[in-house]
Amino acid sequence: MKLVFDQIGYWTEIKHAIINDYASAYSRILSTRTNPSFHHVYIDAFAGSGTHFSKGKQEFVPGSPMIALSVSPPFKEYYFIDTDSEKISELKKSVAGKPNVHIIEGDCNEKLLTDVFPNIKYEDFKRGLCLLDPYGLHLNWEVIKTAGRMKSIDMFINFPVADINRNVLRRNPATVDPTSILRMNAFWGNESWRDISFNIIDMFGDKHKSDNETIASAFGDRLNKVAGFQYVSSPMPMRNSKNAVVYYLFFASQQKVADNIIIDIFDKYKDMTG
Repeated sequence: MKLVFDQIGYWTEIKHAIINDYASAYSRILSTRTNPSFHHVYIDAFAGSGTHFSKGKQEFVPGSPMIALSVSPPFKEYYFIDTDSEKISELKKSVAGKPNVHIIEGDCNEKLLTDVFPNIKYEDFKRGLCLLDPYGLHLNWEVIKTAGRMKSIDMFINFPVADINRNVLRRNPATVDPTSILRMNAFWGNESWRDISFNIIDMFGDKHKSDNETIASAFGDRLNKVAGFQYVSSPMPMRNSKNAVVYYLFFASQQKVADNIIIDIFDKYKDMTG
């Protein structure tokens, strides 16, 4: 039987604290807005079972869906998506009796575009906070670009640099699985990552891999210039117990006030991530 409850490291718990802090501020601001009033929703595209097992604490802890549901004042609606039927089943048990919670089983790359985003139109005074936290390169650029151009969505995005380094940016390109290249192209949106990722030329004219910060910064530029998010944070590097960066946590929005809030939150937790 598959493990229904993911085991998480302390960096995931820090991410959850960041999400809780921002979601609380976001919901507080939008709940008090009048003339016009806004209908604000929370979206978790890789929701999981709603509960995790903390390797550090050696106990079960709330996952991002349950953290979002605990925010006060509450969001008007919640959308939780996952491909794993067992995790979906467990999540349904946790949210039973909540009619404003929509649980969707399937690929978020499809479901967000067909079942969720059409319900959060800017002109309808709908607003959304979306968490895109894939386990690796399992996210399509089309989702990110669509969210940016809608102008109604704030977004956290996991940029999975560890998966990228391990499976795509190898010293010997011949050892890279073609499916990994396809996943990278889908995540990035095109093949421009190739020149960005290998732009260090040595004295012999050979190309070498760029550092993680350069690659992440280029992705941030795409969020701003291509996807159309007006404000894109300097990403928070999330590190494991060996101080290696597992992923970068980006935040993208159309509002300056949102950017100011996330800058303060990231600054609050930066020393905890190594």
